[in-house]
Amino acid sequence: MNGFATQLKVLAFEGFDGGSHLQVRRSLSRHSRHDWTWVTRPGRSWKWRLATGALELVSQAAEEGKLEARPDVIFATSMVSVGDLRALLPRDFRDCPIVLYMHENQAAYPFRWSTRHEEERDHQFALKNLNSIAVADSVIWNSRWNKDSFCRAIESLLRRSPDGSLGNVSGWIDDKSCVRWPPVDRPDEVLHNTADGDNSGPFLNGHGNNRIVWPHRWEHDKGPDTLLRLARFLESKSPGQYTWVLLGEQFRRIPEPLQEFLHEFRGAIDHAGWVQSKHEYWSILRDCGWVLSTARHEFFGIAVVESMLAGCLPWLPRRLSYPEIVPEALWGISPAKPPEDSDEARRMLSAHLSATKPSRALGEIDGLLTEVASRNPI
Repeated sequence: MNGFATQLKVLAFEGFDGGSHLQVRRSLSRHSRHDWTWVTRPGRSWKWRLATGALELVSQAAEEGKLEARPDVIFATSMVSVGDLRALLPRDFRDCPIVLYMHENQAAYPFRWSTRHEEERDHQFALKNLNSIAVADSVIWNSRWNKDSFCRAIESLLRRSPDGSLGNVSGWIDDKSCVRWPPVDRPDEVLHNTADGDNSGPFLNGHGNNRIVWPHRWEHDKGPDTLLRLARFLESKSPGQYTWVLLGEQFRRIPEPLQEFLHEFRGAIDHAGWVQSKHEYWSILRDCGWVLSTARHEFFGIAVVESMLAGCLPWLPRRLSYPEIVPEALWGISPAKPPEDSDEARRMLSAHLSATKPSRALGEIDGLLTEVASRNPI
């Protein structure tokens, strides 16, 4: 296999190099045994990235001299139109096997304004995802929820076609798909089972640290209205017992429920805002006892996983990707209903999330790339 068992030359395209996309890209490059060459576009204007990103990426790759040697495999993320990409690449690149990594899908993304009807959603982006999946030789999904939600939503969408003939779409998607959790880099000193792994800080009824982190970007689809409602509920049950940490990127327009939260709970907020330093970020997580998610969508949830790796107990809904990333025994716990043994709960989380260790996660992804490349050796 021309050395495929040891190292491949991977030409990789990222159409939205920001947030979790950027984080996963860096982990892939840092921990993979393969030789990665990346071509990326900025992490903004996602609709333009899906519409014109392939043309921009191929043009950029040519300008940067990255199309001079044929790779063993091409890797593209879900913010790239793979059909356009294959058509635009040089002729001798077009039969290279392509692996598509689905960070998210546009078929199951929540609609921005709840007062509008689903019929107003622009479905072209979901169909671009479908075409990308069809063109790719293999598809990696970062969670089972991501894949299953896409299949359900795209099947429903295709039934609306007046003369559509596409059948068993979920079947052929399954045939070329696998689920692989992304690598999550973490510093050893903040993980479970360290000397202070049970988190120091204020304790209530012996149950643990009552500092709660909400790790989401400050946007509507992360459920700030639910955050406000739950904070009010806790305050009514145990006045003055809980403090809050808000991490995540904020934007010029802050959702109204979040503005209310920042005002109403200003005396109980220990931190609110984006933290640029990873060291400071992990230090803040280490001082929290619970991670709360109110997200309306979460295709994997790297920030939530990081919080649990740092020692936070999960206060998460039993939906989306969360049943996958939390052991069943810990479903339904909360600050108002903590586990009997917090240390044991953290040990369970640590073991369950070991699949996100870069060495393990990248071993599986590297193996898949090797297998795909071996189907079509040069």
